[in-house]
Amino acid sequence: MSTDRLSGLLDEYAELEKRLADPSIHADQATARRVGRRFAELAPLHKAAGELEQARADLSAARELVAEDPSFATEADAIAARLPVLEERLAELLIPRDPHDAKDVILEIKAGEGGEESALFAGDLLRMYQRYAERRGWVTEVIEAQDSDLGGVKDVSLAVKTKGVPEGGNGVWSRLKWEGGVHRVQRVPVTESQGRIHTSAAGVLVLPEAEEVDVSIDPNDLRIDVFRSSGPGGQSVNTTDSAVRITHLPTGIVVSCQNEKSQLQNREQAMRILRARLLAAAQEEADAAASDARRSQVRTVDRSERIRTYNFPQNRITDHRIGYTAYNLDLVLAGDMDGVLEALTEADRQARLAGDTELKRS
Repeated sequence: MSTDRLSGLLDEYAELEKRLADPSIHADQATARRVGRRFAELAPLHKAAGELEQARADLSAARELVAEDPSFATEADAIAARLPVLEERLAELLIPRDPHDAKDVILEIKAGEGGEESALFAGDLLRMYQRYAERRGWVTEVIEAQDSDLGGVKDVSLAVKTKGVPEGGNGVWSRLKWEGGVHRVQRVPVTESQGRIHTSAAGVLVLPEAEEVDVSIDPNDLRIDVFRSSGPGGQSVNTTDSAVRITHLPTGIVVSCQNEKSQLQNREQAMRILRARLLAAAQEEADAAASDARRSQVRTVDRSERIRTYNFPQNRITDHRIGYTAYNLDLVLAGDMDGVLEALTEADRQARLAGDTELKRS
C-alpha cells in the first residue's frame, strides 16, 4: 500500500471539503459539479482509511487491556481478524481508477449489416439503454436521430445523465463504458416470410460527455454549415435553414444535428457531441502511446467483429469478452442489464488487482 499516495489523496479530499463548504463556489455551477464529483470519488477512500485507522487504534487499546485482563483476548482477536479485510479494501481503492467514471455519456448507436433488420435492432438497443437508465434513475435525451422506414433507427445519439453528484463517483460512464462495440443479433426478422433466422449487427459507441473545461476548441478551427432539416425520404420538415453541420478542421470530425427547431439549439447539441468525440480521440491517442487497452470501439459494424450476441430463439445473451452467458435476453432488453454489467465490472476489478490497466472494452 502506497502511504504517499494515500496521504496525497486524503489531503486532496480535505481541500475539496473546504472548497465545497465555501458558498462562493456555487456561483459557478460547472465548477461546483466538477469539485463535487471528485469529492464523491474520494469519499469511499476517506471512509475506508478512517475505518482502518480506528480499527488499529482499537486493537492497540484492546491489547493493552489484555495485559491487565486476559478476558479481553477474544475482542482483540476479533479486531485483528478485521484488519486484513480493511487493508485489502483500502488497497483496492488506491488502485488508479478510470478518470471518466464520474462522467455522463453520449451513446451513439448505428445500424450496420442487415439492412432494415439492423435498424430495427438498433432501435431495440436504444430502448434497452433508455429502460436501463430509467431503472437507475438517470435522465436520457435523444440528441439526434435518423429513423428507418419500419420504425427502427439508422443512427441515433443519446445523452445519459445522472441526477446530481453520483454516489462514490460512479457515474454513467462507470456502468455503460462496456457497451462500446459491435452488437450482433440472431433472430427471425419481421421482414422474413420463410421463418429463417438472420444475423445482423449494430454498432455502439460510448463517449464520456465532455465539459467545456475538458476540451478547448478554437472557433477558427470550425466550419459551420446550415441547411434545411429533412425527414425520411428527404421530405422537408422545416422552411428555414435550422439544421447545423460542424466540421472540426484539424481532425476532420464532422457532426450534424437537425432534431431541434432552431439553428441555435442544433448548434449547441452538435457542439456537445463534438466535445465528446474530441475528448475520446485525445484519450485514445494518449492511451495508444502506452498500450492497446483502448482501441476504436467500432472499427466496422461487421457481424464477425462483435462484443456481444443477442440470440432470440434461445433467449440467450453472450458477452464474448468475458465468456458471460445468460438466458434472460427478454429481461435484458427490458432494461435489466445489471447481470452482464456487474460481470464486466468484476472482470475489470480483477484485471486491475492483477496489475493490468483495465479490462479491454472491445
